Amino acid sequence: MPPDIPAWREIPGVQWILSLLYTAMLFLDSLVFGFVIVLFGWLPFPRLYGFARAWAGTNLALLRIFCGLGWVLTGAENIPREGAHVTMWKHTSTWETMAQMIVFPPQAWVLKREILWIPLVGWASWLLKCIAIDRGAGHRAVNQVLDLGRERLAAGIWVLIFPEGTRQAPGAPPDYKPGYVALYEALELPCVPLALNSGLYWPRRTLLRYPGTIVVEFLDPIPPGLPRKDFRKILEARLEDAAQRLVAEGRATD
Repeated sequence: MPPDIPAWREIPGVQWILSLLYTAMLFLDSLVFGFVIVLFGWLPFPRLYGFARAWAGTNLALLRIFCGLGWVLTGAENIPREGAHVTMWKHTSTWETMAQMIVFPPQAWVLKREILWIPLVGWASWLLKCIAIDRGAGHRAVNQVLDLGRERLAAGIWVLIFPEGTRQAPGAPPDYKPGYVALYEALELPCVPLALNSGLYWPRRTLLRYPGTIVVEFLDPIPPGLPRKDFRKILEARLEDAAQRLVAEGRATD
């Protein structure tokens, strides 16, 4: 057990109670912020995005208070300072869907269209210019990402995509979808990869949240113009190598 985590946080019953309390708070304030974003949906995007950042900051603070789960950022020097770019993240937890609003400039992220059907939360996601796709639509979904991605980037909004499409448990075999390669090729922009170990502390398919420190690491940007095969090989190798290292380091400190 890391020395900065009090022993009482390791008690299973305490972890469950605090995790359930946090989940209830997350649900309630998501509805509140969703309502606020819908109410003020007429505001310019940068100001509207401020509400999303406030939602994310609030929930990350509550996560630390209730569950003892914090985070640190490394490799910030790899984030381009000017212009909108494409960023591709390893996806192991729900946690990064909040953190993305804090660590990057305003951005549009690619999500499954079913999320838009959720009252308030889905409507707010639409107002925040998320790119909603039908995962079963094949090439039509890829073309939609390309068209809307160009539109968002032209407006100075970053585009975020999870290349595996959905969350993968730490250590699970990677399952990269081909669409992200088409996005890289068509948009002709640097790609900023990001690896993290959030799945260790906020696992899939459970309400339990574990205390600790999530490590978020920005990796070296990949320049535009590489052949598709080379880009795919480089991106997947960098994300997998970094993610495996962060997971191993996280397990070693638990």
